[in-house]
Amino acid sequence: MGLLKQDVFVCLDCETTGLDPETSQIIEVAAAIFSFDQIHDTFESLIDPGCPISPESMAIHHITDDMVQGKPKIQDVLPSLIKFINKHIIIGHGIPLDIAFLVAAAKKNNIQTVLSSHPFFDTLRLARLYGESPINSLEMLRQHFNIAAEGAHRAMNDVRVNIEVFKFLTNNFKTTEQLIERLKRPILLKKMPLGKHKGRPFSEIPIEYLLWATNKDFDQDLTFSIRSELKKRKAGNQFGQAANPFSSL
Repeated sequence: MGLLKQDVFVCLDCETTGLDPETSQIIEVAAAIFSFDQIHDTFESLIDPGCPISPESMAIHHITDDMVQGKPKIQDVLPSLIKFINKHIIIGHGIPLDIAFLVAAAKKNNIQTVLSSHPFFDTLRLARLYGESPINSLEMLRQHFNIAAEGAHRAMNDVRVNIEVFKFLTNNFKTTEQLIERLKRPILLKKMPLGKHKGRPFSEIPIEYLLWATNKDFDQDLTFSIRSELKKRKAGNQFGQAANPFSSL
């Protein structure tokens, strides 16, 4: 590892039948080994999930049952994909979920892998750090950075877009080590990314909701942002006001 723009990474994306790695199946994988100046090698395959694809997931990736019929099973593709990834840092948008799918598939098929502890950079977290895009989805980031569309929401198209997004989002970092160090620390979010207060600045969210949310199993950035807002209110004595109905008398 050294200068970010000279290092080689692998960008990865999976299309699936759902969002639960334990119950949903992978139906397409794509990966590209790249550096900032070129794509060195690619890997992609449709996968027969052994079950019907729901209309809901079909509406997202446009992969039909006919398209995966007769394609390899995940156990036939996974060893080659793991070998392709090798020791490169994995890049992806919301990449922990893709890795969880591959790890779950490997476990079900008794395939040895150390992917669960493999280093990665999540471009969703990098987008939060960047903080200038109104919405941090891959498609909105593509539009924000004026990156050419690659076509339908398919794995390799997403990989190609993701690589370009990664280049923009890491503009302020010189070395790969700097990026690793920064991502070890939580990122302060400007707005609530989910739930009934989605899109609202943390300062506008009722204190009862924030207190409730502190006990939820959110990712480190969201948990940190909620606790930071509560700390700020405590410092401004808004806590006491919320707890004591007589504080203004």
